[in-house]
Amino acid sequence: MKSIVLGVVATMLSVSAAVADEPAKTMETSLGEIYTDQNGMTLYTFDKDTNGASMSACMGKCIENWPPFVAPEGAMADDEWTIVQFTDTDGTVKNMWSYEGSPLYLFVKDAKPGDVTGDGANGVWHVVKAE
Repeated sequence: MKSIVLGVVATMLSVSAAVADEPAKTMETSLGEIYTDQNGMTLYTFDKDTNGASMSACMGKCIENWPPFVAPEGAMADDEWTIVQFTDTDGTVKNMWSYEGSPLYLFVKDAKPGDVTGDGANGVWHVVKAE
Protein backbone atom coordinates (compact mmCIF):
# COMPACT_ATOMS: atom_id res chain seq x y z
CA MET A 1 0.00 0.00 0.00
CA LYS A 2 2.81 2.39 0.93
CA SER A 3 4.49 1.87 -2.46
CA ILE A 4 1.21 2.58 -4.31
CA VAL A 5 0.77 5.86 -2.44
CA LEU A 6 4.38 6.83 -3.14
CA GLY A 7 3.91 5.96 -6.82
CA VAL A 8 0.79 8.15 -7.06
CA VAL A 9 2.58 11.04 -5.33
CA ALA A 10 5.59 10.71 -7.65
CA THR A 11 3.31 10.71 -10.70
CA MET A 12 1.47 13.80 -9.47
CA LEU A 13 4.74 15.63 -8.85
CA SER A 14 6.08 14.82 -12.30
CA VAL A 15 2.82 15.96 -13.95
CA SER A 16 2.79 19.25 -12.02
CA ALA A 17 6.45 19.87 -12.88
CA ALA A 18 5.69 19.32 -16.56
CA VAL A 19 2.94 21.97 -16.52
CA ALA A 20 4.84 25.23 -16.84
CA ASP A 21 3.63 28.54 -15.48
CA GLU A 22 3.00 31.25 -18.05
CA PRO A 23 6.16 33.28 -18.62
CA ALA A 24 4.34 36.54 -17.86
CA LYS A 25 1.85 37.81 -15.34
CA THR A 26 -0.86 40.46 -15.46
CA MET A 27 -0.97 43.81 -13.73
CA GLU A 28 -3.52 46.61 -13.48
CA THR A 29 -2.04 49.88 -14.85
CA SER A 30 -3.22 53.29 -16.03
CA LEU A 31 -3.92 51.59 -19.40
CA GLY A 32 -5.90 48.72 -17.87
CA GLU A 33 -4.82 45.15 -17.31
CA ILE A 34 -1.64 44.32 -19.21
CA TYR A 35 1.02 41.60 -19.36
CA THR A 36 4.32 42.11 -17.56
CA ASP A 37 7.41 40.04 -16.93
CA GLN A 38 7.76 38.35 -13.53
CA ASN A 39 9.22 41.60 -12.12
CA GLY A 40 6.16 43.63 -13.14
CA MET A 41 7.85 45.37 -16.07
CA THR A 42 5.51 46.06 -18.99
CA LEU A 43 5.66 43.93 -22.14
CA TYR A 44 5.31 45.52 -25.57
CA THR A 45 4.77 44.48 -29.19
CA PHE A 46 6.44 46.06 -32.22
CA ASP A 47 4.39 46.78 -35.37
CA LYS A 48 7.36 45.99 -37.63
CA ASP A 49 7.38 42.37 -36.47
CA THR A 50 5.48 39.97 -38.69
CA ASN A 51 2.92 38.05 -36.64
CA GLY A 52 3.92 34.40 -36.51
CA ALA A 53 7.42 34.96 -37.93
CA SER A 54 10.24 32.92 -36.40
CA MET A 55 12.59 35.93 -36.07
CA SER A 56 12.23 39.36 -34.45
CA ALA A 57 12.49 42.46 -36.66
CA CYS A 58 14.06 44.45 -33.79
CA MET A 59 17.87 44.38 -34.07
CA GLY A 60 20.90 46.47 -33.23
CA LYS A 61 19.99 49.86 -31.73
CA CYS A 62 16.37 48.72 -31.51
CA ILE A 63 17.09 45.97 -28.97
CA GLU A 64 19.27 48.32 -26.94
CA ASN A 65 16.15 50.40 -26.24
CA TRP A 66 13.62 47.57 -26.44
CA PRO A 67 15.24 44.49 -24.88
CA PRO A 68 13.60 41.21 -25.87
CA PHE A 69 11.62 39.29 -23.26
CA VAL A 70 14.20 36.51 -23.22
CA ALA A 71 13.05 32.89 -22.95
CA PRO A 72 15.34 30.93 -20.63
CA GLU A 73 17.26 27.87 -21.80
CA GLY A 74 14.87 24.93 -22.05
CA ALA A 75 11.72 27.09 -22.19
CA MET A 76 8.87 25.41 -24.04
CA ALA A 77 6.08 26.96 -26.10
CA ASP A 78 2.62 26.49 -24.64
CA ASP A 79 -0.62 27.55 -26.34
CA GLU A 80 -0.49 31.29 -27.08
CA TRP A 81 3.02 31.54 -25.58
CA THR A 82 5.56 30.65 -28.26
CA ILE A 83 9.27 31.18 -28.77
CA VAL A 84 10.90 33.16 -31.57
CA GLN A 85 14.49 34.14 -32.18
CA PHE A 86 16.33 37.45 -32.15
CA THR A 87 19.85 38.52 -32.99
CA ASP A 88 21.50 40.02 -29.89
CA THR A 89 23.83 43.03 -30.02
CA ASP A 90 26.81 40.66 -30.00
CA GLY A 91 25.48 38.85 -33.08
CA THR A 92 24.35 35.68 -31.32
CA VAL A 93 20.90 34.29 -32.00
CA LYS A 94 18.83 33.79 -28.85
CA ASN A 95 15.25 32.90 -27.93
CA MET A 96 12.53 35.28 -26.77
CA TRP A 97 8.88 34.92 -25.81
CA SER A 98 6.06 35.66 -28.20
CA TYR A 99 2.38 36.05 -27.29
CA GLU A 100 -0.22 35.09 -29.90
CA GLY A 101 2.50 35.26 -32.56
CA SER A 102 3.91 38.66 -31.59
CA PRO A 103 7.42 38.89 -30.12
CA LEU A 104 7.54 40.65 -26.74
CA TYR A 105 9.86 43.38 -25.52
CA LEU A 106 10.58 45.53 -22.47
CA PHE A 107 11.37 49.27 -22.63
CA VAL A 108 14.52 50.72 -21.06
CA LYS A 109 12.73 53.94 -20.04
CA ASP A 110 10.20 52.09 -17.90
CA ALA A 111 11.73 52.73 -14.46
CA LYS A 112 9.42 50.76 -12.18
CA PRO A 113 6.83 47.98 -12.30
CA GLY A 114 3.63 49.10 -14.00
CA ASP A 115 5.24 51.93 -16.01
CA VAL A 116 3.78 52.11 -19.52
CA THR A 117 5.91 54.93 -20.96
CA GLY A 118 6.66 53.03 -24.17
CA ASP A 119 3.02 52.67 -25.25
CA GLY A 120 2.56 54.45 -28.59
CA ALA A 121 6.28 55.25 -28.99
CA ASN A 122 7.04 56.17 -32.61
CA GLY A 123 3.53 54.93 -33.40
CA VAL A 124 4.80 51.31 -33.49
CA TRP A 125 5.12 50.13 -29.86
CA HIS A 126 2.11 48.90 -27.85
CA VAL A 127 1.50 47.42 -24.42
CA VAL A 128 0.19 43.86 -24.45
CA LYS A 129 -3.33 43.99 -23.05
CA ALA A 130 -4.50 41.00 -21.03
CA GLU A 131 -7.72 39.53 -22.33
